[in-house]
Amino acid sequence: MSEKTEDRADQTTVETGDAIEWTAADARSIVRVPRASDDKYRRGVLGVQTGSNAYPGAAVLGVDAAARTGVGMIRYLGPDTPTRLVLHRRPEVVTAAGRVQAWLLGSGIDAGQRSDAETASLRDALGQGVPCAIDAGALDLVLEAGRDTIITPHAGELASLWARAGVAVERATISDDPVRWARTTANRFGVTVLLKGARTIVAAPSAASVSVTATSSWAATAGSGDVLGGILGALLATNAEFLADGGPDILPRVAATAAYLHQAAGARASGGGPITALDIAESLGDTIADLLRNDAD
Repeated sequence: MSEKTEDRADQTTVETGDAIEWTAADARSIVRVPRASDDKYRRGVLGVQTGSNAYPGAAVLGVDAAARTGVGMIRYLGPDTPTRLVLHRRPEVVTAAGRVQAWLLGSGIDAGQRSDAETASLRDALGQGVPCAIDAGALDLVLEAGRDTIITPHAGELASLWARAGVAVERATISDDPVRWARTTANRFGVTVLLKGARTIVAAPSAASVSVTATSSWAATAGSGDVLGGILGALLATNAEFLADGGPDILPRVAATAAYLHQAAGARASGGGPITALDIAESLGDTIADLLRNDAD
């Protein structure tokens, strides 16, 4: 049971307490296996607005991870350079606008360098009433997001989010007590929070918090968070019908499962040695197969 305390420095109500570790069995219940009657649309369509001409790799990594997590179709909408690289890596990706069941927004985007058109496009996605995963360069728009939203900051990005809300908190303060700050953020902004770190914390308003502890520190590498975003976006799209039926309670389960698959794929790719972010993405198919195989056993 958590307790509420008052932080005298900023007069922000914060939550204390611990989080429950997410397990393979928990994650298994969120991975959707295609049915014989499913087509690419029923399997989920993910819209992606990530990457920029300055950081095009974020788009490539997120799209590749989403494709390997099992989504039926990906619509990528981004600038010319990342679009070209995404299609080179994943030629099956669609680059035309259309209906989607979930959005992944913000990875590899600099909020301070966004054009008015890019900001308007992000806002349009947030206003479509479908589940959204918000990362990095779209976190400043969190107040415009609906309740079916998961944000994926690291401690520094979370500190910046609070600064925009008028509350000064140090990155180290968040890192020292991630459960408290994930819960506080979820309650303050009304969204599900996936606070990235060696111990990732998932918190949602009025819900128990869970944690996913990395089993390999080799996954702490450039682009790893972009891969996590792709996994999360895919799980939102493939769980769209369950989200519609079950409401916001399923969101923290989806977020925790994304973190679990990310750390499991990282450990698998590493085998005890160094890896790159793309290695994590490329391990996802076998990681998910093992997860489902263990359920059959």
